[in-house]
Amino acid sequence: MIAEALLYAATWPLTGKTHRKFIRYSVNLWSRAGRCAAEWADHEEKSRNAIRAATADLRRKRTAVVLGSGLLRDVPIEELARAFDTVVLVDLVHLASVRLSTKTHRNIRLIERDLSDYDELAAGREPEPLGFLRTVPYLDFVVSANLLSQIGRGVKRRCEAGDAGMPDDTVERLIAAHIAGLSGLACRHCLVTDIAYAVIDRNGRTHEEADLLFGVSPPPSKTTWKWPVAPLGEESQDYRIEHKVIATW
Repeated sequence: MIAEALLYAATWPLTGKTHRKFIRYSVNLWSRAGRCAAEWADHEEKSRNAIRAATADLRRKRTAVVLGSGLLRDVPIEELARAFDTVVLVDLVHLASVRLSTKTHRNIRLIERDLSDYDELAAGREPEPLGFLRTVPYLDFVVSANLLSQIGRGVKRRCEAGDAGMPDDTVERLIAAHIAGLSGLACRHCLVTDIAYAVIDRNGRTHEEADLLFGVSPPPSKTTWKWPVAPLGEESQDYRIEHKVIATW
């Protein structure tokens, strides 16, 4: 708890006022990633491998953008920083630990941004969450890194909190807008996302399953794997939570 409190305190002054309310989610993820490092290692390596495969044959490597950069555990950031002239990391919050780890690379830029476009839809405008990428010069690669399902869950929480006047299909529209934004890019792009979860007991019996994309179809995957998000003992001694992940480029 002390490490979490220190990280929270260090991140607070570095984060814009509108995004400070999300710091605790990032700190909680950091804490769980540390506890579950061994169980998450395969997922993180497969995520990095998908990004490596997506960039392997690129002829030009000027600017790369990482959407949902998070803790950078699932992103081969050192390789991207060496290969591209500029790497832009985009997320709601950049923890102080992440900021410190990227300081050695002068070609890494950090941007705080809500990638859901919830506020645009709330204002009655058509969401275009990745429209800002059109202003990024010399853009050769974009990766959405284990972000899409987080957008869905975050939007669902905001809708359930009582935001009046939001369309009934808000979650689905914003997930679909992210996928459409990626597919509409003129450059190479890679999507890594968890698409479903299952709650499984000690005997291997599945008790609950859910679609993390809320019925929106993802693009055809090139590879899939399982991610033990909450192994036995993390949330309960009686069950584990496993996500299905896909990657495409």
